[in-house]
Amino acid sequence: MTQTDTTMKTHGCWKPDHHLPKTGDKAFFEALRNLSRPIYVVLDVNGHIGVAQDGIATLGPLQQPASDSYRLLGWTPRLSLESFGDQDFKSDHGLRFAYICGAMANGITSTAMVEAVGKAGMIGFFGAGGLSIDQIESAIGALQQSLGKTPYGFNLIHSPNDMALEQRTVDLYLAKGVRLVSASAYLDLTTPLVQYRVHGIHRNNQGKIVCPNRIIAKVSREEVARKFFSPPAEKHLQRLVEQGKIVAEQATLARRIPMAQDLTAEADSGGHTDNRPALCLFPTMKALRDEMAVQHDYGIPLRVGLAGGIATPESAAAAFAMGAAYILTGSVNQSCVEADTSGLVKKMLAEARQADVIMAPAADMFEMGVKVQVLKRGTMFSMRGSKLYDIYRTYDRFEDVPESQRKLVEGSFLKYSFEQEWENTRAFFEQRDPAQVDRAEKDPKHKMALVFRSYLGQASLWAKRGVPDRAIDYQIWCGPAMGAFNEWVKGSSLEPPENRKTVSVAMNLLYGAAVISRLNGLKNQGIDLPFAAGTVSPITDAQIQSLSHP
Repeated sequence: MTQTDTTMKTHGCWKPDHHLPKTGDKAFFEALRNLSRPIYVVLDVNGHIGVAQDGIATLGPLQQPASDSYRLLGWTPRLSLESFGDQDFKSDHGLRFAYICGAMANGITSTAMVEAVGKAGMIGFFGAGGLSIDQIESAIGALQQSLGKTPYGFNLIHSPNDMALEQRTVDLYLAKGVRLVSASAYLDLTTPLVQYRVHGIHRNNQGKIVCPNRIIAKVSREEVARKFFSPPAEKHLQRLVEQGKIVAEQATLARRIPMAQDLTAEADSGGHTDNRPALCLFPTMKALRDEMAVQHDYGIPLRVGLAGGIATPESAAAAFAMGAAYILTGSVNQSCVEADTSGLVKKMLAEARQADVIMAPAADMFEMGVKVQVLKRGTMFSMRGSKLYDIYRTYDRFEDVPESQRKLVEGSFLKYSFEQEWENTRAFFEQRDPAQVDRAEKDPKHKMALVFRSYLGQASLWAKRGVPDRAIDYQIWCGPAMGAFNEWVKGSSLEPPENRKTVSVAMNLLYGAAVISRLNGLKNQGIDLPFAAGTVSPITDAQIQSLSHP
């Protein structure tokens, strides 16, 4: 790089220590990536722009540098990956990095994944959604044994069609001492969720309110976020007092705490999503946070993180630049080694592009018309799920459906007669929620909904298990982040899914975000850097360690 305009704005002067400035694109490329040392961009008397990473910089007005000094055109300090995000968030949760590995349901965010990120100084949430109580209990035991006091959490997903399961899950978490949950897919607060939050609330010896159980809420709507940043609703507290699950004094204390101190603004993501753009959603959630902090004066800070679309250094850097307390990834983790899903699914995800996603009916909220974002490429699940929902909306009983459509559903979707599939569905609900069977026997439309939900629910399990003859029906939760990630890692060691370790992905995103942040800091000072300087490809964990620590 050369610059003949010696009237460029000068921020001070720089005096060399051990090394003279280096020039050329390679020098800038290497300096940006060496996070452990600051960057000084200087101009010598011949008009050459150079870069150095040691020496002494003096900031302030300067008419003419001394003979042994250079004009300082711009600088940026060393940047550690630990410095990203909200420092109190990391301190409160015992983390090195402001990074959450989100809870992919059916245990796809596995105990192995939660353990890996936990030991690396991040936090993972086991994907408890869609699993039985016995499966969740087994995962709790495994993580308590392997991680001990190392931070981890479990998912608590809203179950409007199975509130008994939500209650049993909360009872299990309380019995086993699970202190942190990720509350997802909530349309409104529920009594079991409030029970989890306020269980054990008390004042300590200093009179401070202590609430042992914490919630990190994941929401995409302002009206829901408002409820999480508010104290628990009175109706839930009164119900819990009446049920003997809390005492009146605890209800009084609960009126002075937020349901969630930490809230994840969930933008366009895989699974349950409103497809909200992050650039619009996050500032709105931040403004709401500030409003609720003033309104309630809790005495503790409210914090907002960001999820949805975070899959490249640029997106991670943008999230932190907007003020995210932390970032949360989901879709990209599903293609990683530790994800508890089939090799075929990981291969399909590794080949996905950003446009290869589509919305489809959600199994858990089918009757409500709620949708989830899934992989479109290589599967017909979205089309078939939409067909089932159209039939459900149009007809009151399966027998009323035109014969051609009934044959299609039975022959291609269910691969059983409707009545045979109902018997399988009945057996499932008799174990899980017998009230659903009683209702279905009286209401043929509900019976049809349960059978259709059975197909939708099994589609995610077929994918997880890699059932060969059901590949066309795989339900694979996926957002556009997956395609962006694949494009970024193309040609690197992270391109093959067998090389994608969750911690390596996370560290590369954080490292890349740091490089991008330093690049942007220099650009904001008027430094026109080479185009290649902004290209951050994945590197090894050892390289990240050597470049980010002195």
